[in-house]
Amino acid sequence: MAFKSKIKWVALFALTLSLASLVAHLSMTKFSSMNLVQYSAKEALSHDFPNSGSPTRRNKRLWGAVRSLESLQPHANPRSSYPVPDENTNGFIYAKIFGGFEKIRSSICDLVTISRLLNATLVIPEIQQSTRSKGVSYKFKSFSYLYDEEQFIMLLKNDVNIVKSLPEYLKAARRRSEFPTFKPKNSASPNFYVKEVLPNLRKAKVVGLIVTGGGCLKSILPPSMSEFQRLRCRVAFHALQFRPEIQILGLRMVERLRASGQPFLAYHPGLVRDTLAYHGCAELFQDVHTELIQYRRAQLIKQGIINDELSVDSHSRRENGSCPLMPEEVGLLLRALGYPSKTIIYLAGSKTFGGQRLLSPLRALFGNLVDRTTLCSKTELSDLVGPEAPLPADIFRLPLPKREQQLIDQWKKAGPRPRPLPPPPDRPIYQHEKEGWYAWILEKDKEPDPSPMEHRMQAHRLIWDALDYIVSVEADALFPGFNNDGSGWPDFSGLVIGQRLYERASSRTYRSDRKTIAALFNITRDEMYHPKRDWMLSVKEHLNRSLSEDGFFRQSLLSKPNSFLSHPLPECSCRIPSVETTKQIKGKDGRIVFGGEEECPKWMELARAEGARNDDMESAEDDNDTVEQLEPDAVDATSSLTSLIDHDEEWDPND
Repeated sequence: MAFKSKIKWVALFALTLSLASLVAHLSMTKFSSMNLVQYSAKEALSHDFPNSGSPTRRNKRLWGAVRSLESLQPHANPRSSYPVPDENTNGFIYAKIFGGFEKIRSSICDLVTISRLLNATLVIPEIQQSTRSKGVSYKFKSFSYLYDEEQFIMLLKNDVNIVKSLPEYLKAARRRSEFPTFKPKNSASPNFYVKEVLPNLRKAKVVGLIVTGGGCLKSILPPSMSEFQRLRCRVAFHALQFRPEIQILGLRMVERLRASGQPFLAYHPGLVRDTLAYHGCAELFQDVHTELIQYRRAQLIKQGIINDELSVDSHSRRENGSCPLMPEEVGLLLRALGYPSKTIIYLAGSKTFGGQRLLSPLRALFGNLVDRTTLCSKTELSDLVGPEAPLPADIFRLPLPKREQQLIDQWKKAGPRPRPLPPPPDRPIYQHEKEGWYAWILEKDKEPDPSPMEHRMQAHRLIWDALDYIVSVEADALFPGFNNDGSGWPDFSGLVIGQRLYERASSRTYRSDRKTIAALFNITRDEMYHPKRDWMLSVKEHLNRSLSEDGFFRQSLLSKPNSFLSHPLPECSCRIPSVETTKQIKGKDGRIVFGGEEECPKWMELARAEGARNDDMESAEDDNDTVEQLEPDAVDATSSLTSLIDHDEEWDPND
């Protein structure tokens, strides 16, 4: 009995210790969870660059300005007789704008230009993505959710009469839809507005425009309308200022990126579902993403936007330059150029189709890959959207079970299109596998309508894109993943490239030819992480040439016909005379795309001469430092890639 009693006491003691250990671990988890915060970019950058805040010399071959473009200066002021708008206009133009950030920005510029053309009073456009029906904060109206209304009106007072709303005596008639409404294409000509819209405007005094294609006026206008092109520049680069809260946080993000004293590069992947579907890039993705792209492509074909087959060879499209560069490829290109693994890269884009799975290889190559969520606190981001009413949760409901014969018939009718693999036998599909924005694919062939929460998130993405836009414009270098896509819609990277080209044409902006890049990767596809020196030299040559006239010329030919704001030259620039003679480059249509800029005013020349004098005083020291920094990168670029993989045995690049 005594022996059994001892065993009981020992068991009780062991049970007590186990219980105490469990309580201790739970307590530690509870109190330490407060310290388990998201990745902090500021802490990571301060760890990689301990001399934070101290000025550092930059490698000019990686971060320096493009000398051949330094003579180009922004100059969007009127050049000829430009009368102030008359108070007695032909009537009012109100507009509804549909689409995302880039379509909204481009459409607003077109609306101001059309109002000037028709001598009309423009009512502040309504951004449908941010209307109250989307559940946005009561603090903002549609336009003011993104932009500063007061600055917009004040800065354009010498160009167009702008009012915040229609007069009271006209509002009731608009609600009854008594005014004529037009839905112009983004390729509409000035002649269309003069002959079709202007007579209705004079008669009804109010005309409505519904803008859906990212614009309502053709990009390239006749030389006689150069003043209207410069008006577009004044709207996009001066009058369209983000509301103060967005502007302040965006500039604060730039300060945090530069707090370490290091330059940073902005990268926008351009992986958007609509664009991928337009070009037929579904096979470059896997599993459910392929199906989502194909579904969207079928919709675009049904709407008449695409006149092509549903199933196409995505790999041939990629080789033709019609598909985006993947983040992994961009990382390898940057390493080939000589950018070290500690380079700070800002990831722009409110949403990347494919998610973190596609970004993992780039993050492995460049550890300092940051975005708005790592630079800003949750409080800072939530303050931008303002107080919002709570929405009902999107509760998942199991669909009604189908009979076995219905499932068999449905599978037979599905056709050869790619579908997700069925689950293994005897395993149910759990609820967490059906939740998410793509859950409908497992149960139905029709995409459900967006929920109230999804509508609200669409409005939030406008703000996130605005923050990314500010950071990308201010970046020391820019590498777009998918611009000049040929879809006819304005793209985010194109707008950023255009503003950087306008404000500082010599800023380091890569304008790569995706067709050439695809051919280069095909050469070394099996040895992407151990490339040969000749391959790396070819990459360097192509990308460095894309910085200057070669990329400049391609941007004009491919991008400007779709979006003037992506290449606002030569209309919105001037050239300071330099010792080097500038050769004029003409496009296929005979228009001058480079070298046809007017001479800048004298005050610009004096200001630039003083700045150049200060730069020359530091050039000798910088050149010596540049050589010391660059030579190891140039000689050992291949070994840098090799060592990166060799030191990370857990990550298989072929996985």
